[in-house]
Amino acid sequence: MMRILILEDDPFIALDLEAIVEGQGHEVVGTFDSLADARAELARGFDFALLDIDVVDGKSFDLAMTLLERRIPFAFVSASRPSELPARLRDVRFVPKPFEEAAILRTLPPERPPVRQWA
Repeated sequence: MMRILILEDDPFIALDLEAIVEGQGHEVVGTFDSLADARAELARGFDFALLDIDVVDGKSFDLAMTLLERRIPFAFVSASRPSELPARLRDVRFVPKPFEEAAILRTLPPERPPVRQWA
């Protein structure tokens, strides 16, 4: 199970994304419509993020760069075009809106098996 952050300002799309990832047994740590709220979640930690590009308080590029620096995998889910991404973010997974469930599921990284503790 992964802990997943969702940044999406359309509540209906956010609910769809939540249902898709929770349906696969993952935990949604939060669904946020603003960059400020999503940034606050960085301190608590998560394993993966689904990011809309255009949200209520701007574009998510700075947050995406922070995730890259911290090596937290993520994917953009956006109606924007991939060509609009800054050069450093052009290799990031990108799901165009409208999306199908299978497209979202393909962005999720394979789960790592839990680390065994030997006594």
